[in-house]
Amino acid sequence: MQLSLKKKLVLLFAWLAIVPAGLYYTYQFYPPQNVDGNGWELFTLVLFATFIPLMPIVINGSTIFFIQWVTLVGFLKYGLFVEIILMQFSIIPLLFRIRMAKNDWHRIPLNSLMFFIVSVSSGMIYFLLGGEVGAGTIADILPAALSYQIASIMINQFVLLAYQHYIVGSDIRFYSKDFVWDFIANMIMFPMSLSLYFLTFQIGPFASLLIGIPFISLSMILKMYNSSEKINEYLQKAGEIGHQLTESLKADEVLDIFLKKIIETLPVEYAYILDCKDDELILLKRVETQGRNAHRFPVLKKGSGISGMVWESGRSVIYDSKSEWNNMVDGYMPPDVESVLCVPIVRSHKVEGILLLASSKKRAYEKFQLMIVEILCSYFGVAIQNARNHEQTKQNSERCALTNLYNYRYFEDMLSVEFNQLEAGGRTSLSLIMLDLDHFKVINDNYGHQSGNEILIELASRLCKLIGKKGTVARYGGEEFVILLPDTERAEALRLAERVRKTIANRPFVLHDSLQASNRKLLVRITASIGVATAPDDADDTMTLIRHADRALYTGAKQAGRNRVAEYVK
Repeated sequence: MQLSLKKKLVLLFAWLAIVPAGLYYTYQFYPPQNVDGNGWELFTLVLFATFIPLMPIVINGSTIFFIQWVTLVGFLKYGLFVEIILMQFSIIPLLFRIRMAKNDWHRIPLNSLMFFIVSVSSGMIYFLLGGEVGAGTIADILPAALSYQIASIMINQFVLLAYQHYIVGSDIRFYSKDFVWDFIANMIMFPMSLSLYFLTFQIGPFASLLIGIPFISLSMILKMYNSSEKINEYLQKAGEIGHQLTESLKADEVLDIFLKKIIETLPVEYAYILDCKDDELILLKRVETQGRNAHRFPVLKKGSGISGMVWESGRSVIYDSKSEWNNMVDGYMPPDVESVLCVPIVRSHKVEGILLLASSKKRAYEKFQLMIVEILCSYFGVAIQNARNHEQTKQNSERCALTNLYNYRYFEDMLSVEFNQLEAGGRTSLSLIMLDLDHFKVINDNYGHQSGNEILIELASRLCKLIGKKGTVARYGGEEFVILLPDTERAEALRLAERVRKTIANRPFVLHDSLQASNRKLLVRITASIGVATAPDDADDTMTLIRHADRALYTGAKQAGRNRVAEYVK
């Protein structure tokens, strides 16, 4: 959660009020001890305090920084002031390791203040229990040192809980997974700290090297092991996401699943999918977790901007900070972005689209994550094409190729679905309007079938505009059309049918005389006969409803003189 500027300033002023004065008084009352002649020994502790935060160990998903392994030795041998300095000195590499963003500057005074409180509080407990600086035997130091170690872990957790509750405004459990692993890991390291402490009396600064180098080597091995575990975990996730993508047969659903899973898997605050059209990049979908998509996304050219250059080169790029890509941007980029990962979406050796991911944190993406995203983009490219092909095939099977209205097969399926809902109580009524153009054969004979087709196309457009979302318009066959109206009573259906009749009869249709070489444009007036039937009053099944609407059309409208609306009469 992002803190407000007011809360950030509160943390800064709290640090200014406590830490500088606290360091001064700590130096006055608890000055460094045993420093004479131990400059190199103290230097090695400072060196390890700087380096250890850069080498965290990840245990079961929790990141552990073993800084207390060093600070405890500094406290036991040189006193509270040195321990505070070592803890404060470790803040910069610690924040560097967790990749702090610019807008998280408050974490510097926050961590400094928290470390200071933990150091002073646990130090006071050590001295209250009779602990001494520079004690020479295990019996003199063990009870107080163990209490110091436990107290520092517990106080750190209390301070963290207070910060989460009063500053962030959220609550976390005291015995969280991170706390448990932090407690276990630091208690395991406690004997090593004592060993280093007593060893410094024997061999001086070489003690830190003797224990520190194997520790750091072990940390590096565990880090490499953890990296391989993370890669395997990401590969497994990529496989699962790939299966989910290929299972979906809707293009919009594929886009949603892809972006959702990408955001869940990687540290992403901004995600954009762009489609390559001719020499332009068109935005297909974007997700901005830090905003509301208020900014217009301009059309990009091939070779222009980060996405355009990735399209042109066909190679992925990864940037760790704004300074690396700032002069490449052409168009829109959120102002707080630092890290950028951009990958081409390739299918059949051709770049079909671009995926751009961004984060406000520096160094948010690692190289192995780029590899995972490339694999996911391969899955996505195949899945989106399959979905589009399926949708096109489905549309071709459901639509009339001439008018683009639904065809007879789709209409029958829709009618069955609506009738089932009517019988189940999900619909109050179901009306059917059936219309047939009057003397349409004359149009074909006089002007040609192509001209007749122009009328059918124009009629389909008029019907769709008139009906809108009130019902479903379909071409029943030839010059016959049907309109299915859920939850529409007979009287309302008759009024709508009359509007349809007037829409056809009162406005001439434009066509071209395809039988003449001049292909002249003509205005032709036509009419339609219309029949209306409503379920459940007129029918108790689908075929009966169609038959009764058809009967109203021919006996009530056609035989009565055409260009009229008739309802089914029992």
